[in-house]
Amino acid sequence: MLDLLIHNANLPDGRSQMSVAVHAGKIVEVAAALQAPARQTLDAQGFLLSPPFVDAHFHMDATLSYGLPRVNQSGTLLEGIALWGELKPLLTQEALVTRALAYCDWAVAKGLLAIRTHVDVCDERLLAVDALLEVKRQVAPYIDLQLVAFPQDGVLRTPGALDNLKRALDKGVDVVGGIPHFERTSEQGAASVKLLCELAAERGLRVDMHCDESDDPHSRHVETLAFETQRLGLHGLATGSHLTSMHSMDNYYVSKLIALMAEAQLHAVANPLINITLQGRHDNYPKRRGMTRVPELLAAGINVAFGHDCVMDPWYSLGSGDMLEVAHMGLHVAQMTSQAAMRQCFDAVTVNAARVMGLENYGLAVGCNADFVLLQARDPVEALRLRANRLKVFKRGMLLAESAQASTQLHLAGRPARTAFQSD
Repeated sequence: MLDLLIHNANLPDGRSQMSVAVHAGKIVEVAAALQAPARQTLDAQGFLLSPPFVDAHFHMDATLSYGLPRVNQSGTLLEGIALWGELKPLLTQEALVTRALAYCDWAVAKGLLAIRTHVDVCDERLLAVDALLEVKRQVAPYIDLQLVAFPQDGVLRTPGALDNLKRALDKGVDVVGGIPHFERTSEQGAASVKLLCELAAERGLRVDMHCDESDDPHSRHVETLAFETQRLGLHGLATGSHLTSMHSMDNYYVSKLIALMAEAQLHAVANPLINITLQGRHDNYPKRRGMTRVPELLAAGINVAFGHDCVMDPWYSLGSGDMLEVAHMGLHVAQMTSQAAMRQCFDAVTVNAARVMGLENYGLAVGCNADFVLLQARDPVEALRLRANRLKVFKRGMLLAESAQASTQLHLAGRPARTAFQSD
């Protein structure tokens, strides 16, 4: 007896009218028109069944803090960092946990069931670390939450930051983070990458560096990250996040850089909503877009994911935890408008992001965890176009959230009243 049998589902790879069978929290069969006894059945009605959304880059310690203690008036990255510095002394563990749990509820409603979040370790108290470790414990039944020890103010620039980072790892934080472009000099930035990659290799951990989140084409710390990844054998375990300086770099240099990144099997994470908002602030016209070179990275075989980065915090006043909104912005900024490219953008918030996090048993194949979301769309492109409604969200075959189909009742002069569905 199956626990759950889903009929008549479209899958992201283009298969239609598929059945997905679930037993003991696992997918046990994927086939067309499967017939088998099940405790629960679901007619997907030809809608898209996708693995859950994954956010490869977020800052949950800052989320939902917009306006505390003030608003970022310039809209710049640096004012956001300064504002976060003003807020840190006012933080309490209770408030951090409350805001993070509220965001996790938003995430579940949007079918977002795995998040890599950076947590600031430059506060000697490690309040945010303790808070997010508690959140991770509480949400474990429904969200895979991966924590990155992130020295927001620079691991070498800030007294005690390296010791704090090590203490955070000792407490159970999962990934080594860094921010080399925020160190005092380029040399110190490169030294921080070397130091932190060695620490990750020593502890057998993954690395995720905020690299070159700048309009400065001479910010080239991802080159050092690729070198250290190669030297230390961290292939497939290291991620360069943001990489916005690549948008402004000389094309010849980029042709060399991307080859080095591919050789080191680096992952890359772009954050379309935030990169397009924070970068180019010092430009008149034309204004640079700021987001890294996503199509070129993908063409070189580099795994590229998209992250939400911020929601209602010192850097960004908007956001709702909707990874389809993130991918929708990404395809516009990168001009990825072919059918194949738009599907790559869908992958950037699902399978590619899962690969960044190293999630096991993720996907819609036999043996994978029965984690999926039913979208009110027929295929990934339509899901992006509509930012499709999440009809049902499952974790290990158990229903977590559901929504009614979005529709509008039309009353137009000279025409019969009718209901227009979002996916008509």
